[in-house]
Amino acid sequence: MENTEQKDTAVPAGEARGRRRFRPLHTLRLVLLAAALCAAAGVGCYLAGRAAGAAQQIQKPDAVVVENQLTQISELASVSWSYTNMAQFESSNEFYGMAVPFTTKKFILSYDGKIKAGVDLSRAEVSVSGTEVTVRLPEAEILSHEIDEDSVEIFDEKTSIFNPFTVEDFTAFQADQKAAMEEKALAKGLLTEGLQQARASVRALVEPSLPEGWTLRME
Repeated sequence: MENTEQKDTAVPAGEARGRRRFRPLHTLRLVLLAAALCAAAGVGCYLAGRAAGAAQQIQKPDAVVVENQLTQISELASVSWSYTNMAQFESSNEFYGMAVPFTTKKFILSYDGKIKAGVDLSRAEVSVSGTEVTVRLPEAEILSHEIDEDSVEIFDEKTSIFNPFTVEDFTAFQADQKAAMEEKALAKGLLTEGLQQARASVRALVEPSLPEGWTLRME
């Protein structure tokens, strides 16, 4: 009988591990994946930094910038009152408190005018404290008063060779009429309307630009 000798061809475990197959493509994938993760982390940090910087800028409104913006909307922070008025002018030379005959001069004048009232926003003061923006408004006032020269009509004019009309007559008459009409406008609450309009204009300008959680206070 023929004896067959079997040889043990098993490889030791340590040697088998040392002979594991080298896979370069697998290694390259791991390297690329690690590089991609590092790049993504870097981009994330960069974007987060920019967002944080932008948030820091938004969270601190600049008082000077707000003041300049308020100056630009001064025209919107006012109200106008248009009117038509008719008034009479009459003057005579006097002697011991009595009118001298044949020296009377008079006329009736009709004209259109416009009074503008509001707040001079160039004098507004802005301050920033914490998360609050405070706007201090000056008092409302009459900003302008114009008479339309083209609308002026003169009726029932009478003059005297002994007391002719002068430039001073018309100048004084116009000043008196303006004062009377301004007093009438104030009685109608024009300054109150002007202040309300100014506050509304400031609120419409400033509040939308404030970051979330900030408040506007007006004094």
